[in-house]
Amino acid sequence: MADQSDSDSPGYVKLVSAEGHEFFMDRDTAISASQTIRLMLEGSFKEAQDNIIQLPDISGYILEKVVQYLHYKAQYSNSDSRIPEFPIEPELALELLIAAKYLDC
Repeated sequence: MADQSDSDSPGYVKLVSAEGHEFFMDRDTAISASQTIRLMLEGSFKEAQDNIIQLPDISGYILEKVVQYLHYKAQYSNSDSRIPEFPIEPELALELLIAAKYLDC
C-alpha cells in the first residue's frame, strides 16, 4: 500500500470549485452536514474512492462560505446553548441559496 499524505487520507474529503480551488474538510463533517455529499461518498461513485468531489457549478468564494457553514452546522447542530448567527453577506445570498439547494445542506 502506498503512503498517503494527510490530505489524501480517508479522514478528509477534497471539494473542488469551478475555478479549481481546493477545500479540504473532515469527511464525517461533510457527510453529516450535506445529503448530496453523503450520497456521493457512501455510494459506488468515483468520489467515494477518490475522496474528491468536483463542484463545477459552484465558484470558489461560494464554496468557501459553504464549507464554513458546514462546519458551523456540525458545531451547533446539537447545542443546548444560544446559537450565534451565521453571517451571510447580502450580495452572496442568492448564490449561497442555490449551492445549499444543490448540496442539500
